[in-house]
Amino acid sequence: MGDRDDRNAIGRRVQRLRAERGMTQRQLAEPAYTPAYISTLEAGRVRPSDEALRHLADRLGVGYEELATGRPARLATDLRLRLTEAQRTLATEGAEQAADQYAGLLAEAEAYELAEERAAALLGLGECAVETGELAAGRQYFERAEQCLVEAGAPLTARVPALRGRALAHYLAGELRYAVYLLETTLDELNRGGLHDPDALLLLYASAIGPYMDMGAHARAAQAAELALSLAPSAGDPALVARMHRSVARTLLAEGRLADADASLAKAAELYRTLQLRTELANCHWMRGYVCAQNGELPRAEAEMREALGMLSATRAALYSSQVAVELADVLHRRGKSEEAAELLHGVLDDLSSERGAVHSAGAHRLLGIIAEDARDTEAAEEHYVRALSLLERAGAVGDLADLCRLLGDLLRRTGRVEAALDAYRTGLGHRTAPGTTTLGPAPAQPPL
Repeated sequence: MGDRDDRNAIGRRVQRLRAERGMTQRQLAEPAYTPAYISTLEAGRVRPSDEALRHLADRLGVGYEELATGRPARLATDLRLRLTEAQRTLATEGAEQAADQYAGLLAEAEAYELAEERAAALLGLGECAVETGELAAGRQYFERAEQCLVEAGAPLTARVPALRGRALAHYLAGELRYAVYLLETTLDELNRGGLHDPDALLLLYASAIGPYMDMGAHARAAQAAELALSLAPSAGDPALVARMHRSVARTLLAEGRLADADASLAKAAELYRTLQLRTELANCHWMRGYVCAQNGELPRAEAEMREALGMLSATRAALYSSQVAVELADVLHRRGKSEEAAELLHGVLDDLSSERGAVHSAGAHRLLGIIAEDARDTEAAEEHYVRALSLLERAGAVGDLADLCRLLGDLLRRTGRVEAALDAYRTGLGHRTAPGTTTLGPAPAQPPL
Protein backbone atom coordinates (compact mmCIF):
# COMPACT_ATOMS: atom_id res chain seq x y z
CA MET A 1 0.00 0.00 0.00
CA GLY A 2 1.48 3.36 -1.04
CA ASP A 3 1.25 6.65 0.88
CA ARG A 4 -1.75 7.73 -1.23
CA ASP A 5 -3.82 5.06 0.48
CA ASP A 6 -2.23 5.35 3.93
CA ARG A 7 -4.45 7.57 6.06
CA ASN A 8 -1.92 7.71 8.90
CA ALA A 9 0.87 8.97 6.63
CA ILE A 10 -1.42 11.56 5.03
CA GLY A 11 -2.64 12.68 8.46
CA ARG A 12 0.89 13.20 9.73
CA ARG A 13 1.79 15.09 6.55
CA VAL A 14 -1.22 17.42 6.85
CA GLN A 15 -0.42 18.11 10.50
CA ARG A 16 3.24 18.87 9.74
CA LEU A 17 2.48 21.19 6.82
CA ARG A 18 -0.23 23.01 8.82
CA ALA A 19 2.15 23.54 11.77
CA GLU A 20 4.93 24.77 9.44
CA ARG A 21 2.52 27.42 8.10
CA GLY A 22 1.21 28.45 11.51
CA MET A 23 -2.38 27.59 10.64
CA THR A 24 -5.09 26.44 13.02
CA GLN A 25 -7.31 23.48 12.21
CA ARG A 26 -10.21 25.92 11.71
CA GLN A 27 -8.21 28.01 9.22
CA LEU A 28 -7.28 24.90 7.28
CA ALA A 29 -10.82 23.52 7.30
CA GLU A 30 -12.70 26.63 6.17
CA PRO A 31 -14.91 27.03 4.28
CA ALA A 32 -15.68 23.46 3.17
CA TYR A 33 -14.87 21.38 6.27
CA THR A 34 -14.96 21.54 10.08
CA PRO A 35 -12.07 21.68 12.58
CA ALA A 36 -13.29 18.33 13.94
CA TYR A 37 -12.84 16.74 10.51
CA ILE A 38 -9.26 18.06 10.31
CA SER A 39 -8.56 16.73 13.81
CA THR A 40 -9.90 13.30 12.86
CA LEU A 41 -7.93 13.31 9.59
CA GLU A 42 -4.66 14.31 11.29
CA ALA A 43 -5.13 11.52 13.83
CA GLY A 44 -5.34 9.01 10.99
CA ARG A 45 -8.87 7.93 11.80
CA VAL A 46 -10.33 8.80 8.40
CA ARG A 47 -9.13 8.46 4.80
CA PRO A 48 -9.57 11.79 2.99
CA SER A 49 -11.35 11.82 -0.36
CA ASP A 50 -9.65 13.19 -3.48
CA GLU A 51 -11.86 16.26 -3.17
CA ALA A 52 -10.75 16.80 0.45
CA LEU A 53 -7.11 16.34 -0.50
CA ARG A 54 -7.39 18.93 -3.27
CA HIS A 55 -8.99 21.41 -0.85
CA LEU A 56 -6.25 20.85 1.75
CA ALA A 57 -3.47 21.05 -0.84
CA ASP A 58 -4.83 24.37 -2.07
CA ARG A 59 -5.07 25.78 1.48
CA LEU A 60 -1.54 24.55 2.35
CA GLY A 61 -0.04 25.81 -0.90
CA VAL A 62 1.30 22.46 -2.09
CA GLY A 63 0.50 20.20 -5.01
CA TYR A 64 -2.15 17.51 -4.73
CA GLU A 65 0.37 14.78 -5.61
CA GLU A 66 2.82 15.98 -2.96
CA LEU A 67 0.14 15.94 -0.26
CA ALA A 68 -1.17 12.53 -1.35
CA THR A 69 2.20 10.79 -1.74
CA GLY A 70 4.78 12.89 0.09
CA ARG A 71 6.75 13.40 -3.10
CA PRO A 72 7.82 16.99 -3.79
CA ALA A 73 6.24 18.60 -6.83
CA ARG A 74 8.00 17.69 -10.10
CA LEU A 75 10.30 15.30 -8.26
CA ALA A 76 10.09 12.62 -10.94
CA THR A 77 10.77 15.14 -13.71
CA ASP A 78 13.73 16.57 -11.80
CA LEU A 79 15.14 13.10 -11.21
CA ARG A 80 14.83 12.24 -14.90
CA LEU A 81 16.67 15.42 -15.86
CA ARG A 82 19.45 14.63 -13.41
CA LEU A 83 19.60 11.04 -14.68
CA THR A 84 20.20 12.47 -18.16
CA GLU A 85 23.00 14.61 -16.75
CA ALA A 86 24.54 11.54 -15.12
CA GLN A 87 24.41 9.76 -18.49
CA ARG A 88 26.26 12.68 -20.03
CA THR A 89 28.83 12.60 -17.23
CA LEU A 90 29.43 8.90 -17.90
CA ALA A 91 29.90 9.61 -21.60
CA THR A 92 32.14 12.68 -21.29
CA GLU A 93 33.91 12.61 -17.92
CA GLY A 94 34.11 9.00 -16.78
CA ALA A 95 32.52 6.28 -14.70
CA GLU A 96 33.70 7.32 -11.24
CA GLN A 97 32.11 10.78 -11.39
CA ALA A 98 28.93 9.38 -12.93
CA ALA A 99 28.68 6.63 -10.30
CA ASP A 100 28.55 9.24 -7.53
CA GLN A 101 25.68 10.98 -9.30
CA TYR A 102 23.79 7.75 -9.91
CA ALA A 103 24.21 6.65 -6.28
CA GLY A 104 22.63 9.89 -5.05
CA LEU A 105 19.79 9.59 -7.54
CA LEU A 106 19.19 5.97 -6.53
CA ALA A 107 18.85 6.97 -2.87
CA GLU A 108 16.27 9.64 -3.77
CA ALA A 109 14.30 7.35 -6.05
CA GLU A 110 14.19 4.65 -3.37
CA ALA A 111 13.14 7.14 -0.68
CA TYR A 112 10.15 8.25 -2.75
CA GLU A 113 9.39 4.80 -4.24
CA LEU A 114 9.83 5.89 -7.86
CA ALA A 115 10.31 2.56 -9.62
CA GLU A 116 11.18 3.79 -13.11
CA GLU A 117 13.75 6.30 -11.88
CA ARG A 118 15.18 3.74 -9.44
CA ALA A 119 15.66 1.27 -12.30
CA ALA A 120 17.34 3.96 -14.43
CA ALA A 121 19.77 4.80 -11.63
CA LEU A 122 20.59 1.10 -11.11
CA LEU A 123 21.12 0.73 -14.85
CA GLY A 124 23.53 3.68 -14.80
CA LEU A 125 25.45 2.22 -11.88
CA GLY A 126 25.69 -1.05 -13.80
CA GLU A 127 27.14 0.74 -16.83
CA CYS A 128 29.67 2.51 -14.60
CA ALA A 129 30.69 -0.76 -12.94
CA VAL A 130 31.17 -2.51 -16.29
CA GLU A 131 33.26 0.37 -17.61
CA THR A 132 35.59 0.21 -14.59
CA GLY A 133 35.79 -3.58 -14.85
CA GLU A 134 33.72 -4.46 -11.77
CA LEU A 135 31.72 -7.07 -13.64
CA ALA A 136 30.14 -8.86 -10.66
CA ALA A 137 28.90 -5.57 -9.21
CA GLY A 138 27.66 -4.47 -12.64
CA ARG A 139 25.73 -7.69 -13.12
CA GLN A 140 24.06 -7.22 -9.72
CA TYR A 141 23.01 -3.68 -10.57
CA PHE A 142 21.50 -4.84 -13.87
CA GLU A 143 19.66 -7.67 -12.12
CA ARG A 144 18.26 -5.26 -9.53
CA ALA A 145 17.15 -2.87 -12.29
CA GLU A 146 15.36 -5.68 -14.10
CA GLN A 147 13.67 -6.89 -10.91
CA CYS A 148 12.56 -3.35 -10.10
CA LEU A 149 10.89 -3.04 -13.51
CA VAL A 150 9.28 -6.48 -13.21
CA GLU A 151 7.76 -5.53 -9.86
CA ALA A 152 6.49 -2.28 -11.37
CA GLY A 153 4.79 -4.22 -14.19
CA ALA A 154 6.98 -2.73 -16.93
CA PRO A 155 6.77 -4.39 -20.38
CA LEU A 156 9.62 -6.46 -21.76
CA THR A 157 10.69 -3.63 -24.09
CA ALA A 158 11.41 -1.44 -21.04
CA ARG A 159 13.49 -4.22 -19.47
CA VAL A 160 15.71 -4.74 -22.53
CA PRO A 161 18.54 -2.35 -21.44
CA ALA A 162 18.85 -4.22 -18.13
CA LEU A 163 18.82 -7.61 -19.88
CA ARG A 164 21.41 -6.40 -22.36
CA GLY A 165 23.52 -5.14 -19.44
CA ARG A 166 23.41 -8.57 -17.82
CA ALA A 167 24.44 -10.19 -21.10
CA LEU A 168 27.31 -7.71 -21.52
CA ALA A 169 28.61 -8.43 -18.01
CA HIS A 170 28.53 -12.17 -18.66
CA TYR A 171 30.18 -11.70 -22.08
CA LEU A 172 33.04 -9.63 -20.67
CA ALA A 173 33.47 -12.21 -17.89
CA GLY A 174 34.04 -14.88 -20.53
CA GLU A 175 30.61 -16.51 -20.22
CA LEU A 176 29.83 -16.26 -23.92
CA ARG A 177 27.22 -18.96 -24.19
CA TYR A 178 25.09 -17.59 -21.35
CA ALA A 179 25.38 -14.07 -22.79
CA VAL A 180 24.06 -15.35 -26.12
CA TYR A 181 21.28 -17.25 -24.33
CA LEU A 182 20.08 -14.06 -22.61
CA LEU A 183 20.14 -12.04 -25.83
CA GLU A 184 18.52 -14.71 -28.01
CA THR A 185 15.71 -15.60 -25.59
CA THR A 186 14.84 -11.91 -25.23
CA LEU A 187 14.86 -11.43 -29.00
CA ASP A 188 12.68 -14.50 -29.45
CA GLU A 189 10.17 -13.31 -26.86
CA LEU A 190 10.00 -9.82 -28.40
CA ASN A 191 9.55 -11.01 -31.97
CA ARG A 192 7.13 -13.85 -31.22
CA GLY A 193 5.10 -11.53 -29.03
CA GLY A 194 4.85 -8.85 -31.71
CA LEU A 195 6.82 -6.35 -29.57
CA HIS A 196 8.76 -4.90 -32.48
CA ASP A 197 10.36 -1.92 -30.73
CA PRO A 198 13.20 -0.73 -33.03
CA ASP A 199 15.45 0.61 -30.25
CA ALA A 200 15.11 -2.56 -28.16
CA LEU A 201 15.71 -4.89 -31.10
CA LEU A 202 18.65 -2.85 -32.40
CA LEU A 203 20.30 -2.87 -28.96
CA LEU A 204 19.96 -6.66 -28.70
CA TYR A 205 21.12 -7.48 -32.23
CA ALA A 206 24.12 -5.13 -31.99
CA SER A 207 25.07 -6.64 -28.60
CA ALA A 208 24.92 -10.20 -29.96
CA ILE A 209 27.50 -9.61 -32.71
CA GLY A 210 30.56 -9.72 -30.40
CA PRO A 211 29.66 -12.99 -28.63
CA TYR A 212 28.67 -14.60 -31.95
CA MET A 213 32.02 -13.68 -33.51
CA ASP A 214 34.04 -14.94 -30.55
CA MET A 215 32.12 -18.23 -30.59
CA GLY A 216 32.77 -18.72 -34.29
CA ALA A 217 29.09 -18.31 -35.18
CA HIS A 218 29.89 -16.05 -38.12
CA ALA A 219 26.65 -16.69 -40.00
CA ARG A 220 24.59 -15.62 -37.01
CA ALA A 221 26.80 -12.58 -36.50
CA ALA A 222 26.29 -11.55 -40.12
CA GLN A 223 22.53 -12.08 -39.83
CA ALA A 224 22.39 -10.01 -36.62
CA ALA A 225 24.34 -7.25 -38.36
CA GLU A 226 21.97 -7.30 -41.34
CA LEU A 227 18.92 -7.05 -39.08
CA ALA A 228 20.54 -4.26 -37.04
CA LEU A 229 21.24 -2.27 -40.20
CA SER A 230 17.62 -2.74 -41.32
CA LEU A 231 16.34 -1.46 -37.96
CA ALA A 232 18.70 1.53 -37.74
CA PRO A 233 16.55 3.97 -39.79
CA SER A 234 13.63 3.37 -37.39
CA ALA A 235 15.65 3.77 -34.19
CA GLY A 236 15.22 6.95 -32.19
CA ASP A 237 18.51 6.83 -30.27
CA PRO A 238 21.51 8.19 -32.25
CA ALA A 239 23.97 6.82 -29.67
CA LEU A 240 22.45 3.40 -30.23
CA VAL A 241 22.82 3.75 -34.00
CA ALA A 242 26.46 4.75 -33.52
CA ARG A 243 27.11 1.72 -31.32
CA MET A 244 25.45 -0.47 -33.93
CA HIS A 245 27.75 0.83 -36.69
CA ARG A 246 30.76 -0.04 -34.53
CA SER A 247 29.52 -3.58 -33.89
CA VAL A 248 28.51 -4.21 -37.50
CA ALA A 249 32.05 -3.38 -38.58
CA ARG A 250 33.20 -6.66 -37.02
CA THR A 251 31.10 -8.75 -39.36
CA LEU A 252 32.15 -6.68 -42.35
CA LEU A 253 35.75 -7.40 -41.42
CA ALA A 254 35.05 -11.13 -41.20
CA GLU A 255 33.72 -10.97 -44.75
CA GLY A 256 36.81 -9.10 -45.93
CA ARG A 257 34.84 -5.92 -46.63
CA LEU A 258 37.45 -3.59 -45.12
CA ALA A 259 36.30 -0.43 -46.91
CA ASP A 260 32.70 -0.99 -45.82
CA ALA A 261 33.84 -1.61 -42.25
CA ASP A 262 35.84 1.61 -42.23
CA ALA A 263 32.88 3.52 -43.66
CA SER A 264 30.59 2.11 -40.96
CA LEU A 265 33.02 3.18 -38.26
CA ALA A 266 33.34 6.65 -39.79
CA LYS A 267 29.56 7.07 -39.44
CA ALA A 268 29.77 5.96 -35.83
CA ALA A 269 32.63 8.35 -35.10
CA GLU A 270 30.70 11.29 -36.53
CA LEU A 271 27.69 10.49 -34.36
CA TYR A 272 29.84 10.09 -31.27
CA ARG A 273 31.57 13.40 -31.92
CA THR A 274 28.20 15.09 -32.24
CA LEU A 275 27.00 13.52 -29.00
CA GLN A 276 30.36 14.00 -27.23
CA LEU A 277 30.30 10.39 -26.09
CA ARG A 278 33.91 10.07 -25.04
CA THR A 279 34.07 6.37 -24.20
CA GLU A 280 32.15 5.31 -27.29
CA LEU A 281 34.37 7.53 -29.43
CA ALA A 282 37.40 5.84 -27.88
CA ASN A 283 35.90 2.46 -28.75
CA CYS A 284 35.43 3.68 -32.28
CA HIS A 285 39.14 4.62 -32.54
CA TRP A 286 39.86 1.16 -31.18
CA MET A 287 37.83 -0.59 -33.86
CA ARG A 288 39.25 1.66 -36.61
CA GLY A 289 42.70 0.61 -35.42
CA TYR A 290 41.60 -3.00 -35.71
CA VAL A 291 40.40 -2.38 -39.28
CA CYS A 292 43.74 -0.82 -40.18
CA ALA A 293 45.66 -3.70 -38.61
CA GLN A 294 43.64 -6.23 -40.62
CA ASN A 295 44.39 -4.23 -43.75
CA GLY A 296 48.14 -4.12 -43.04
CA GLU A 297 48.18 -0.37 -42.30
CA LEU A 298 50.18 -0.85 -39.10
CA PRO A 299 51.38 2.74 -38.44
CA ARG A 300 47.82 4.04 -38.71
CA ALA A 301 46.56 1.12 -36.61
CA GLU A 302 49.05 1.97 -33.88
CA ALA A 303 48.04 5.65 -33.93
CA GLU A 304 44.32 4.85 -33.70
CA MET A 305 44.80 2.38 -30.86
CA ARG A 306 47.06 4.72 -28.91
CA GLU A 307 44.38 7.38 -29.26
CA ALA A 308 41.76 4.95 -27.97
CA LEU A 309 43.96 3.86 -25.07
CA GLY A 310 44.62 7.44 -24.05
CA MET A 311 40.94 8.33 -24.09
CA LEU A 312 39.90 5.22 -22.16
CA SER A 313 42.66 5.70 -19.59
CA ALA A 314 41.52 9.30 -19.09
CA THR A 315 38.02 8.10 -18.23
CA ARG A 316 39.47 5.28 -16.06
CA ALA A 317 37.66 2.63 -18.07
CA ALA A 318 39.99 -0.04 -16.71
CA LEU A 319 38.66 -3.15 -18.42
CA TYR A 320 38.29 -1.57 -21.87
CA SER A 321 41.77 0.00 -21.48
CA SER A 322 43.27 -3.43 -20.81
CA GLN A 323 41.50 -4.92 -23.81
CA VAL A 324 42.66 -2.26 -26.26
CA ALA A 325 46.18 -2.54 -24.83
CA VAL A 326 46.27 -6.22 -25.85
CA GLU A 327 45.36 -5.34 -29.43
CA LEU A 328 47.85 -2.45 -29.48
CA ALA A 329 50.55 -4.87 -28.31
CA ASP A 330 49.77 -7.14 -31.27
CA VAL A 331 50.29 -4.19 -33.66
CA LEU A 332 53.54 -3.24 -31.90
CA HIS A 333 54.82 -6.83 -32.22
CA ARG A 334 53.99 -6.89 -35.90
CA ARG A 335 55.92 -3.63 -36.29
CA GLY A 336 59.02 -5.20 -34.70
CA LYS A 337 58.52 -3.57 -31.28
CA SER A 338 58.28 -6.85 -29.38
CA GLU A 339 59.90 -5.62 -26.15
CA GLU A 340 57.44 -2.73 -25.88
CA ALA A 341 54.59 -5.12 -26.70
CA ALA A 342 55.62 -7.58 -23.97
CA GLU A 343 55.97 -4.78 -21.42
CA LEU A 344 52.48 -3.53 -22.29
CA LEU A 345 50.99 -7.02 -21.97
CA HIS A 346 52.60 -7.75 -18.60
CA GLY A 347 51.25 -4.39 -17.40
CA VAL A 348 47.62 -5.29 -18.13
CA LEU A 349 47.48 -9.00 -17.33
CA ASP A 350 46.72 -8.24 -13.68
CA ASP A 351 43.54 -6.47 -14.83
CA LEU A 352 42.37 -9.47 -16.88
CA SER A 353 41.35 -12.96 -15.81
CA SER A 354 39.03 -15.85 -16.64
CA GLU A 355 36.23 -13.94 -14.89
CA ARG A 356 37.14 -10.53 -16.29
CA GLY A 357 38.00 -10.14 -19.96
CA ALA A 358 38.77 -13.81 -20.60
CA VAL A 359 39.10 -13.55 -24.39
CA HIS A 360 41.56 -10.65 -24.21
CA SER A 361 43.44 -12.32 -21.36
CA ALA A 362 43.87 -15.34 -23.64
CA GLY A 363 44.97 -13.01 -26.42
CA ALA A 364 47.63 -11.53 -24.14
CA HIS A 365 49.01 -14.97 -23.24
CA ARG A 366 48.91 -16.06 -26.90
CA LEU A 367 50.96 -13.03 -27.97
CA LEU A 368 53.41 -13.45 -25.08
CA GLY A 369 53.82 -17.06 -26.21
CA ILE A 370 54.66 -15.94 -29.75
CA ILE A 371 57.15 -13.36 -28.44
CA ALA A 372 58.73 -16.02 -26.21
CA GLU A 373 59.02 -18.39 -29.19
CA ASP A 374 60.74 -15.67 -31.20
CA ALA A 375 63.21 -15.34 -28.32
CA ARG A 376 63.67 -19.17 -28.34
CA ASP A 377 62.24 -19.50 -24.84
CA THR A 378 60.09 -22.55 -25.61
CA GLU A 379 59.27 -23.27 -21.96
CA ALA A 380 57.74 -19.83 -21.42
CA ALA A 381 55.97 -19.99 -24.80
CA GLU A 382 54.34 -23.33 -23.96
CA GLU A 383 53.22 -22.01 -20.57
CA HIS A 384 51.54 -19.00 -22.17
CA TYR A 385 49.85 -21.11 -24.88
CA VAL A 386 48.45 -23.55 -22.33
CA ARG A 387 47.07 -20.72 -20.18
CA ALA A 388 45.50 -19.13 -23.24
CA LEU A 389 43.96 -22.47 -24.26
CA SER A 390 42.40 -22.91 -20.83
CA LEU A 391 40.90 -19.40 -20.89
CA LEU A 392 39.39 -19.84 -24.36
CA GLU A 393 37.93 -23.25 -23.53
CA ARG A 394 36.25 -21.87 -20.41
CA ALA A 395 34.87 -18.92 -22.36
CA GLY A 396 33.68 -21.05 -25.28
CA ALA A 397 35.52 -18.76 -27.71
CA VAL A 398 35.93 -21.40 -30.41
CA GLY A 399 36.76 -18.79 -33.01
CA ASP A 400 40.32 -18.51 -31.63
CA LEU A 401 40.85 -22.03 -30.26
CA ALA A 402 41.80 -23.71 -33.54
CA ASP A 403 44.58 -21.20 -34.25
CA LEU A 404 45.93 -21.51 -30.71
CA CYS A 405 45.96 -25.31 -30.92
CA ARG A 406 47.97 -25.04 -34.13
CA LEU A 407 50.55 -22.78 -32.44
CA LEU A 408 50.83 -25.13 -29.48
CA GLY A 409 51.02 -28.21 -31.73
CA ASP A 410 53.79 -26.67 -33.84
CA LEU A 411 55.76 -25.81 -30.70
CA LEU A 412 55.38 -29.32 -29.27
CA ARG A 413 56.36 -30.90 -32.60
CA ARG A 414 59.50 -28.75 -32.85
CA THR A 415 60.54 -29.85 -29.34
CA GLY A 416 60.15 -33.53 -30.24
CA ARG A 417 56.85 -34.26 -28.44
CA VAL A 418 55.01 -35.66 -31.44
CA GLU A 419 52.17 -37.40 -29.58
CA ALA A 420 51.39 -34.28 -27.53
CA ALA A 421 51.51 -32.23 -30.75
CA LEU A 422 49.01 -34.59 -32.40
CA ASP A 423 46.67 -34.22 -29.42
CA ALA A 424 46.84 -30.42 -29.76
CA TYR A 425 46.13 -30.62 -33.51
CA ARG A 426 43.16 -32.94 -32.92
CA THR A 427 41.75 -30.53 -30.35
CA GLY A 428 42.10 -27.71 -32.86
CA LEU A 429 40.40 -29.68 -35.62
CA GLY A 430 37.47 -30.30 -33.31
CA HIS A 431 36.92 -26.56 -33.13
CA ARG A 432 37.17 -25.90 -36.88
CA THR A 433 33.46 -25.98 -37.60
CA ALA A 434 31.74 -24.39 -40.54
CA PRO A 435 30.56 -20.80 -39.93
CA GLY A 436 27.35 -20.77 -37.96
CA THR A 437 27.34 -24.46 -37.04
CA THR A 438 27.79 -23.99 -33.30
CA THR A 439 25.63 -25.79 -30.75
CA LEU A 440 23.58 -22.67 -30.08
CA GLY A 441 20.30 -24.26 -31.11
CA PRO A 442 17.62 -22.69 -33.34
CA ALA A 443 18.03 -19.01 -34.17
CA PRO A 444 15.50 -16.66 -32.51
CA ALA A 445 12.43 -15.45 -34.38
CA GLN A 446 13.04 -12.40 -36.61
CA PRO A 447 11.13 -9.11 -36.78
CA PRO A 448 8.92 -8.47 -39.82
CA LEU A 449 11.09 -6.05 -41.81
